[in-house]
Amino acid sequence: MLTQALLVDDSRSVLNFLKRHIEAEGLVEATTFLDPVEALVCAQERVFDLVLVDYEMPHMDGISFIRTFRRLPGCTDIPIAMITSRQTDDAKMAALQAGATDFLPKQPQSLEMTVRLRNLIQLGAAVRKLNDRAAHLASEVAAATQKLGEREEEIILRLALAVEYRDNDTGEHTLRVARYSRIIAEQLGLPARLCRDIYLAAPLHDVGKVAIPDNILLKPGRLTDEEMAVIRTHATIGERILADSSCELIRLGAQIAAGHHERWDGAGYPNGLEADEIPVAARVVAVADVFDALTTRRPYKEPMPLEAARSYLAENAGRQFDPACVEAFLSRWDEVVEIAAGQRASPFQRTEAPLAPVVEDTAESRPVEDHSAKAVPAA
Repeated sequence: MLTQALLVDDSRSVLNFLKRHIEAEGLVEATTFLDPVEALVCAQERVFDLVLVDYEMPHMDGISFIRTFRRLPGCTDIPIAMITSRQTDDAKMAALQAGATDFLPKQPQSLEMTVRLRNLIQLGAAVRKLNDRAAHLASEVAAATQKLGEREEEIILRLALAVEYRDNDTGEHTLRVARYSRIIAEQLGLPARLCRDIYLAAPLHDVGKVAIPDNILLKPGRLTDEEMAVIRTHATIGERILADSSCELIRLGAQIAAGHHERWDGAGYPNGLEADEIPVAARVVAVADVFDALTTRRPYKEPMPLEAARSYLAENAGRQFDPACVEAFLSRWDEVVEIAAGQRASPFQRTEAPLAPVVEDTAESRPVEDHSAKAVPAA
């Protein structure tokens, strides 16, 4: 590849001489400009390896040109030589401070000019190779980082799916909760990276269920108080499984696992946190998890109609849920309906009366065995 040189001088005869001289050995392709302003416009659109610029020009002198050129993206390291007959220390200092690399005497056919020009061409080619190498390495690093991120995401998803399969699910709950969580996070105006991370970590919210015995986790009927106490340990167990990881996503998953059953009013578990004490990611996933649990069929219950579940969220905003998260979720209702419709095997429009409200631990929507006459679905 030829070295690309930018030549700027208000004298056409000087430009022609420089072009012939610099292209003589067939290693350089020169682009010439009489007007420094036009040269700067070109430099914004093309990449040059070397710049030669006259010291004294109309409209813009060489010092101003160099200073402006250096501010262009990718032009901080390109060799620049100032062509001048003024060899004063003040002129040289001003050019160096502006960003000049070297000086060329304005003396055609001088040995000094020939040697300096050859050195500048070699320097320009070397800088280009270094920049190309740096760009190549940056590309490789970016590709490797992306691949690691993809593997990280795959591991998280597969771990979450393993838990869902234990719960007689095909993993659709995991994916829906992730999508609902992303909607909420985006609508809250959280940073883009955090929105992405919540989306990826949300599937880990129930990872602690791997430690729940099958006779409790898969029980089709009502749970006793003792069985419900065991179910609730999954939040703490999930945190223990995921805590202290070197992976940022796994650590976020630990926050979500520990906090997605906390309540805005402090009546949740396992730590009784309230309001902003609950990590924002856990508050987001709490809304997504409850909504999906209410609106999907489980072995122990029929799905609640979407509108009824919407009403449940609205009624419990400020009590069970962060009201900002509920508002964010409901403000993009059309997308919510689309996700629910696309992922559920059963139709989402139902005409039956809604189920009785779930008063606690809504994420499982599990009825608790109650020997009184007023047993209500709870979790």
